[in-house]
Amino acid sequence: MNTNTFFKLLFIFFLIAPACTNQKQNGQGEEKMEAYLMVYFKDNTHSLHFALSTDGYTFTSVNDGKPVVGGDTIASQKGIRDPHISRGPDGAFYIAMTDLHLFAKQLGYRETTWERSGEKYDWGNNRGFVLMKSMDLVNWTHSNFLFDEAFDELKEIGCAWAPETIYDPIEEKMMIYFTMRIGHGLTHLYYAYTDDDFTKLITFPERLFDHPDSTIQILDADITPLPDGRYCMMYASQENPVGIKMAFSEFINKGYEYDSTWIDQEPRSCEAPNVWKRIGEGKWVLMYDIFSIRPHNFGFLETSDFVHFENLGHFNEGVMKTTNFTSPKHGSVIQLTGKEAKTLADHWGMELKFDQ
Repeated sequence: MNTNTFFKLLFIFFLIAPACTNQKQNGQGEEKMEAYLMVYFKDNTHSLHFALSTDGYTFTSVNDGKPVVGGDTIASQKGIRDPHISRGPDGAFYIAMTDLHLFAKQLGYRETTWERSGEKYDWGNNRGFVLMKSMDLVNWTHSNFLFDEAFDELKEIGCAWAPETIYDPIEEKMMIYFTMRIGHGLTHLYYAYTDDDFTKLITFPERLFDHPDSTIQILDADITPLPDGRYCMMYASQENPVGIKMAFSEFINKGYEYDSTWIDQEPRSCEAPNVWKRIGEGKWVLMYDIFSIRPHNFGFLETSDFVHFENLGHFNEGVMKTTNFTSPKHGSVIQLTGKEAKTLADHWGMELKFDQ
């Protein structure tokens, strides 16, 4: 066996190991996980929604399809989009969301189409995020972070969208990474670090990754730690159609290498990739938002090696199901212990059954 073959086999072994070390958070390994939580939003509510699953295939809204937190109660623009949830090494849950309402004028929240001039700051202009933290998924703290108020250099921010968080073991801080545009420029991917209370960014945003073609806009990054120590970043590339590509790096915040391969298997545009691991299996699911179809839906692929991807279809058109909600937008999924899932279900008066 030559050296290259040996290392390839070693990498595959690590990928298929079901209980990998990056799943351990606050002393809780994957062997303690029994359920999944999906967070998402809907255009008609611009609010935060939760859905639970005990098998990773069928998801049920915890509040019978209604929001668990109203966007009008937490966001400066009275609406949120693009929620993402992660777990930190402190055992806390972190949710980051875009502070933006597309229909605020129609609902009487403001007198203009956008918060600021569309001519100067372009479509969907907003200035920051809503940040939430909880130890039990029921009681949350929340903060509004606005870039133009925090950094003098970003007074002309055009937008700040799709924030996600991940723990950086080198910096020993929660890293937040996101899409940002200055004025009328193209969107780019950035990262920064947050304070321990998850109320603000404490470092100035730096570029995370750039497309080799400077005329192509990229957005919606999603970073997954791999068992071999590398990181896989999925992102949306705004080509024709818009779709999902991926890049790998040995570092969480730099060094991602461009790969021209399209990952999604959609004939039309999609965005908002999110990768989550199946409990007890050497398989990962790539979930993405197919914004180009009506009715709106999520698409799913499954992989065991981040090379080959099996198409699982769309919600309610294949093995992935919803029971009491339709048309979710820009979601993310994490694993939960049985106790965590039951606490959340009990709070919302939902019956949760685990397979024996």
